[in-house]
Amino acid sequence: MRLQWVDVQLLIPLPVLTNPSEPTEQRCSSAEDLRSRNCSEGEVINPRSVKEVLKDSEFRSDSDNVVQLRPQKLHLKLRVGEFPQTFKVMFKRAEGHPIDLYYLMDLSYSMQDDLENVRKLGQKIFDALRNITPAVRIGFGSFVDKVALPFVNTVSEKLRWPCPNTGRPCQPAFSFKNVLSLTDDAEEFHRRVSKEDISANLDNAEGGFDAMMQAAVCQNHIGWGNVTRILVYASDDTFHTAGDGKMAGIYLPADGKCHLDNEGVYDKDALYDYPSVGHLSEVVSANKIHLIFAVTGRNYDSYMELSKLIPQSVVGALSDDSSNVVQLISEACEKLTSTVILNHQDVPPGLSISYSSHCFTGVHTQGQKRGECHSVQTNQQVNFSVTLSSSACLERTKTFVIKLQGLSEEIQVSVDTECDCNCQDQEEKSPSCSKHGTLICGVCSCDPEHTGQRCECQQKEDEHAALFQKSKCRQTNTSVLCSGHGRCECGRCVCRGQHKGEFCQCDDTSCDHHDNTICGGKGTCNCGVCECFPNYTGSACQCSSFRDRCQTGSSGECSNRGLCKCNRCHCEPGFYGEHCAQIEAPFQTVCVCVCVCVCVCEYCTVTVILALGFLVFLGI
Repeated sequence: MRLQWVDVQLLIPLPVLTNPSEPTEQRCSSAEDLRSRNCSEGEVINPRSVKEVLKDSEFRSDSDNVVQLRPQKLHLKLRVGEFPQTFKVMFKRAEGHPIDLYYLMDLSYSMQDDLENVRKLGQKIFDALRNITPAVRIGFGSFVDKVALPFVNTVSEKLRWPCPNTGRPCQPAFSFKNVLSLTDDAEEFHRRVSKEDISANLDNAEGGFDAMMQAAVCQNHIGWGNVTRILVYASDDTFHTAGDGKMAGIYLPADGKCHLDNEGVYDKDALYDYPSVGHLSEVVSANKIHLIFAVTGRNYDSYMELSKLIPQSVVGALSDDSSNVVQLISEACEKLTSTVILNHQDVPPGLSISYSSHCFTGVHTQGQKRGECHSVQTNQQVNFSVTLSSSACLERTKTFVIKLQGLSEEIQVSVDTECDCNCQDQEEKSPSCSKHGTLICGVCSCDPEHTGQRCECQQKEDEHAALFQKSKCRQTNTSVLCSGHGRCECGRCVCRGQHKGEFCQCDDTSCDHHDNTICGGKGTCNCGVCECFPNYTGSACQCSSFRDRCQTGSSGECSNRGLCKCNRCHCEPGFYGEHCAQIEAPFQTVCVCVCVCVCVCEYCTVTVILALGFLVFLGI
């Protein structure tokens, strides 16, 4: 037997509880109703929501086993419609948590001065990051654009030498290249970046989306560790996005997979279109990567709008020659790592979740779609309250995760809903089931040959006998079975919901209302008719038989100038008031305000003012 509770309903495992015409579902009712049926507390099943913490490891800063989020695993049993369950989540940023930083640089021709500076800044970038954490690794990648018209000149000579004839070194255009995987060797960074040369393309926009996608999904090539991951995107121009590839006859959408050859070059750029902003955002977030857009001032606003669509991303203004990149990275890293955002993924339908944040800075928010705290420093603990409720029964145990943006740690939350009757009684061939069924949790499960609430009715194989039984469930020959509000069992109607009666023809909620209350609150509804309490009458019990409100002392009822109906005076013509004591005036005066019109002639120097006023008096 499976039931879905609404609000705080209870289930009773008694075999003799409902009347023959009442549905079994009426065994599930409120506590007050069950007490009125003489049900003792021991006969009532009333399951409550349960919260169980399965794993809660202490905070640790050990680089091999960092714990910054508690607890790690919970199990909840939720009762549908009951008050939500709330549990506490704690976060403390570990000291010295490692950082992987991958520097992704635009190598189009306008970035030649920037490349010279980045070659020299490897050690300074290391030193700046080590002010945040001693464990730092850095890598380098570069991009230009898709090697296809109209993005790149495909004339053979231009493919070999795309740059203007300035005598500067220049390399053929490419989409993305992993130059150096993540390393803790600053000298290696300087040596590999020093070998890189500038390149060139035709249009202003660059293929940075292709490069970011490959840098995110090519985990093994880049060497991302289970640490804080930061991708620095440096460019002086805008970006191509999904759909732009059609200009080169490239129609296949980006597949979000790694396509680097043995040289670390993206070799499917002419096959797949650029990623969309949404696709890129999803991949970057799924791979727990923080993005720093280091861009020049003229494109700053464009990247600010892009950053709004990508979680855990910030924008920094890059100088024309990238000379301020070390300071920019340092400030952006501090901002990214000090922001804590708690969110959920894959919450099943029927469950709702909200967050309350209790930040170290004293900021507190409640009932938000995610938890969020800013300016969180190392070893500072922030707390979140997560509230979970269920509006529907789950078929089986469901699991979802709560995680911190940009970090690999997460909380696994498994959820069951209390929608079953967990009583243990079971009696085969039970007398309560006419010995033709099994009594399970107070409800008869009949054998194949019998039916009915107590299995008292034998299944009729004869068609005419079956039709005869159904005819007993029709109020007239043309009526539908059980008035359409129940089912026919053994020639007797079993009604649904609030309906009752031999043919489920009565509805105790269909009576007239007064003051938005059924039967005015002064009676009970019986089969669509109000049965009024003493001293009340009317179709909605709206009329009181008392006469006290009509009494006016020695003047009699309604001052002898009206009739008392429903304890209210109804006055004769010419009188009004609660007790008909006031006389209407013999005439009324109606005033119509003065109307003033002003006209200005186009060719006249004189303004003509016309005024018209009048008073109208009406006599009665």
